[in-house]
Amino acid sequence: MYRSPHAPLEIPATPLAEFVLARAATYGQRAALIDAATGRTITYAELPALVGRVAASLARLGITKGDVCAVFAANSPEYLIAVLAVASLGAVVTTASPLYTQSDLAKQLKDSGARLLFTSMTLAPTWGEALEGTAIENTVAFDAPPAAPTPRKVVAFSALAAAEGKTPRVAIDPGDLVALPYSSGTTGLPKGVMLTHRNLVANILQADSAGHFRHGEDVTIAFLPFFHIYGLLVIVLLGLWSGATCIVMPKFELEPYLDLVVRHRATLLHVVPPVVVALAKHPAVANRDFSSLRKLFSGAAPLGADVIDQCTRRIGCVLQQGYGLTETSPAAIITSDDPAKIKAGSVGVPVADTECRVVDPETGRDVAPGVDGEIWIRGPQVMRGYLKRPAETRAVLDDDGWFRSGDIGHADADGHFFIVDRLKELIKYKGMQVPPAELEAVLLPHPAVADAAVVPFPDADAAGIPRAFVVGKGGAAAGELM
Repeated sequence: MYRSPHAPLEIPATPLAEFVLARAATYGQRAALIDAATGRTITYAELPALVGRVAASLARLGITKGDVCAVFAANSPEYLIAVLAVASLGAVVTTASPLYTQSDLAKQLKDSGARLLFTSMTLAPTWGEALEGTAIENTVAFDAPPAAPTPRKVVAFSALAAAEGKTPRVAIDPGDLVALPYSSGTTGLPKGVMLTHRNLVANILQADSAGHFRHGEDVTIAFLPFFHIYGLLVIVLLGLWSGATCIVMPKFELEPYLDLVVRHRATLLHVVPPVVVALAKHPAVANRDFSSLRKLFSGAAPLGADVIDQCTRRIGCVLQQGYGLTETSPAAIITSDDPAKIKAGSVGVPVADTECRVVDPETGRDVAPGVDGEIWIRGPQVMRGYLKRPAETRAVLDDDGWFRSGDIGHADADGHFFIVDRLKELIKYKGMQVPPAELEAVLLPHPAVADAAVVPFPDADAAGIPRAFVVGKGGAAAGELM
């Protein structure tokens, strides 16, 4: 068993919204949320009252403790205000990808039992058909003008935010649900992940204690989708609690993103491996002033040590990695942001109050340091379970609180973890387990490779043969990469 080297935490029994906004007055006129497209700014001084007005308006629409409200939209400052308003009422927010089809959205709305939908009029062709047969009673459009006519039962978010009213006092227990993101977990179709106020408050403090934002100082560009727990908690909820300024992008485009980094003098960038590869290799990165940057923070998938080295040398700052899952709120393991304490290729050590094991998926026994196995996690950030799916919950969460991640990796003798791949993505080649990520890590550092992905190709004798799809850099042809 590997225990966190960080000091134990005091986790307050404070509801999520109250916790996130507790220090807003301290940050005063500092910008909290900036719309990347328009420059519209919401300060910390304005934020609590804005959340309160929206919460009061939702209460008038009949939203009470335990009700589920869905958000189906691209990133925007209003998205975050809606999440905090729902949380302050003791209600539950379920987030859905704006790329969902009608069928995808309908399934989540029905499964979650959502009563209210936050969305955008631009997505009406999808949600307009998806609402049939759901429990949705009201639809709130982020982009609907308050005075303009809208379809029946569609309310303009700006009208909710402008209406005066008193937020009802609600008794919220730390164990009450507050978020219901959907995840496929280790196997199967998407399932509602039941996250409590304590889960998310604990994880904010856990990520903070591992070294993340500098309170009241940092500027970050929030392009990672808020429907994903990484974007929602690690960037904006943790960011707002820390007094960061979050520049909100509705979607990622490399050159506009780089422009925002330079224009706003960003100090901390939250990225994912494809963006790290772009920062390491794309010509658009050249000749830009990144002197304001002190750190990159990457999560969501493994990164090879060579790619990290290429990126950090080019950008000129340290890269900190984090590992986690929707089911762990998400942060479970994080590296130091001190280069002297980072081991190449490692995702770090367990965050505060967290224990990990590495278990042989075939035998269920713990393996020795350096040996690959399935990562198991226990801590206050681990979900309550999957909504209405007791069998699936029991398959991944045992009576002792251990969550089986479905990720394959190992820990070294010092307790630093290395993630190899997803258990369900391993390629079985003649009885051997071949992780695609390890092969991708060999291909990506090649100077003529812009990107690469490895997948299994069915074979009668070998079961699966790794096949690589490679994007050549600068128009290089496949033969030139050999």
